[in-house]
Amino acid sequence: MSLVLDPAAQDLLFREARTANTFTDEPVTEEQVQAIYDLVKFGPTAFNQSPLRVTLVRSPEARERLVQHMSEGNAAKTASAPLVAILSADNEFHEELPTLFPHFPQAKDAFFSERAARENAAALNAALQAGYFIVGVRAAGLAAGPMTGFDFEGVRKEFLDDDHTPLMIVNIGKPGPDAWYPRSPRLAYDEVVTTV
Repeated sequence: MSLVLDPAAQDLLFREARTANTFTDEPVTEEQVQAIYDLVKFGPTAFNQSPLRVTLVRSPEARERLVQHMSEGNAAKTASAPLVAILSADNEFHEELPTLFPHFPQAKDAFFSERAARENAAALNAALQAGYFIVGVRAAGLAAGPMTGFDFEGVRKEFLDDDHTPLMIVNIGKPGPDAWYPRSPRLAYDEVVTTV
């Protein structure tokens, strides 16, 4: 069975998509970010909990503060990307469940009254949403450079609060010169999929 998604879209979102390491100086607009969010917000999460939070780093002062927390290999590209997003998990997502999961508003207390349960659920579902976010960036014709090479606690203290856990930092923009490393190998279907 073939995919119903247009082959050009398959290429844009997956086959030709790579982690960008350089960007042009063309700005990423608020309208582009809004369009990305308006697309990816429909991706499913458990109980529709939607715990992903996005902090856009736009000002030079904030960028300088962020770069100080990046690993050596990620600092320069974070300093030069047109837009940087800090993706985090909101560990108090349950407060929104009466609105987001209206047919079972008791889910807030029935499943997520304990902080540890919320942190586990938020980490898993926000990571799922982070994947949607990266695909959404690609759908907007932009390149994404997701990274986990940074001081997580430093970024949390600098930009977030105790109720938010940083997941990744994503550089966003039009790809610049030599933006891509060579494509790394992927596992074959029969190395990943088992039928029982």
